[in-house]
Amino acid sequence: MSPHCELLIVMGKSDPAADRHRQQSMILVPRDTPGVVIRRGLRTFGYDDGDHGGHAEIDFAGVRVPAGHLIGGEGDGFAIAQARLGPGRIHHCMRLIGMAERALELMCRRVTARVAFGRPLAEQGVVRDWIAESRVRIEQARLLVLKTAWLMDRVGNQGAHTEIQAIKIAVPSTVEWIVDKAVQAHGAAGVSQDTPLAGLWAKARTIRIADGPDEVHRRSLARRELRRWVSS
Repeated sequence: MSPHCELLIVMGKSDPAADRHRQQSMILVPRDTPGVVIRRGLRTFGYDDGDHGGHAEIDFAGVRVPAGHLIGGEGDGFAIAQARLGPGRIHHCMRLIGMAERALELMCRRVTARVAFGRPLAEQGVVRDWIAESRVRIEQARLLVLKTAWLMDRVGNQGAHTEIQAIKIAVPSTVEWIVDKAVQAHGAAGVSQDTPLAGLWAKARTIRIADGPDEVHRRSLARRELRRWVSS
C-alpha cells in the first residue's frame, strides 16, 4: 500500500503436476500492469503501517508479463521463499526481543510511579513476579535467538532448521506474555493510544501466524526430533 511501491513479487502455482516443492514460481509484476487491481488495505487488530503502507487485497485479472520477469527458473518459487524464511524468522524474533525490552521498561516506570491503595504498584508481590519473570524470559529468548543466528552463519538454513523453528515457536508467545503484563500494569492506559503497548501486543500476536503458524512449526519440529528415535 506504500505510494512508493512500483513492483510486486507474485508467487503462484505454475505446474500442479510437478513434485510438491517444484510447483510454484515467482515472477515480477509492475504494479501498473493492466489487470492488477488494489482492492483495499488490510489492518491487523485495527492497526496498519501508516505512511509505510502495509498489506493489501489484490486482484489479478488477466495479468500478463514477459517470461523474462520470472525470478530464477520455473519451479524455483518454493526454494526462493524458503531461503528468505530462515533469516526472516530470526529478524522477526530480534525485533520482538526489542519490543519486550520496551514493554518491560514501560512496566517498570509505570509501577514505580503509580500509587494505589497507599503504596506504589511496585511493592505488590504479583507485580514483582511479572517483572522478574519478564527479565528471565527475555534473556532465555535472547540466548536462543543468538544461538540460532550463530548456527546460521556457520551451517546455513538447513543446519539451523531446528533452532529456527524453536525461536519462531518460543519468542512470539513469550513476548506476547510480557506485553500483556505491561498492559495489565497500565490498566486502561495500556489498551489506549497513550502508550505503544496495544500496538506491540498486536504485532507479537500476529507473528504467531506470520511466516508459518505455531502449530505447523511444532508439528515439523516434533517430527524431526522423533526421527532420532525411530529406527529406519
